[in-house]
Amino acid sequence: MAHRKLDILERDGFVILKPNERHIAAEEWEALDYLDWKSGGDTNFAVLASADGTDDPRGFWELGKPDKDGIWTDNAEKAPTLRRWVEDSKVRFGRVRVIKLNPSTSENEVTSRFLHQDDNNRLNPDGEGWVVRAWVNLTDDPDSYMVLREDKDDPSTEHRIPLPRNAQFLVDTERLWHAVYHPGPEPRYAMITSFESGPALKKWVTARMPRPRSKKR
Repeated sequence: MAHRKLDILERDGFVILKPNERHIAAEEWEALDYLDWKSGGDTNFAVLASADGTDDPRGFWELGKPDKDGIWTDNAEKAPTLRRWVEDSKVRFGRVRVIKLNPSTSENEVTSRFLHQDDNNRLNPDGEGWVVRAWVNLTDDPDSYMVLREDKDDPSTEHRIPLPRNAQFLVDTERLWHAVYHPGPEPRYAMITSFESGPALKKWVTARMPRPRSKKR
């Protein structure tokens, strides 16, 4: 039995949403405890929800469970607005982390070394919702962007998502190769949440889709 997936991700594997309208104070992500954990560049991660509620950045499968039913860590107490962002979605969630990405050396390094696919659905039972990931960009990084490719080695399959503050988007990161080019000069911060595909996520996404522009006569 196949996993349940969102129709809206079928064509491109990602969708850009309206900017986050909720104010998130910088003190929330600056106060977190970060671990030296590398993924797609010079990164550190603050764990907000893990498989067992401990400060563990590993995949949920390491503890024998799919990337669902995340348990809040002590870090989450320091970031109540970020926690509400997740809980208010009413979507079943798994891993929740804040990433600190230090400036990239070059765009070529990002596309040649750091493009990767995630392992979101290991141990995900057949018939349940496919796990995808949602981002909200916390810092204002207008010159930075996420690189997405259907084929890692084919730039013609590439899309780029700009990363100003409050940018929100959803990506099937097990399907698409991805990494962020961040020229800096300061670190970039963003929250990444594993969400289960299904009616609740569809409702959440639909409510945040940009309104189509009216056509000129």
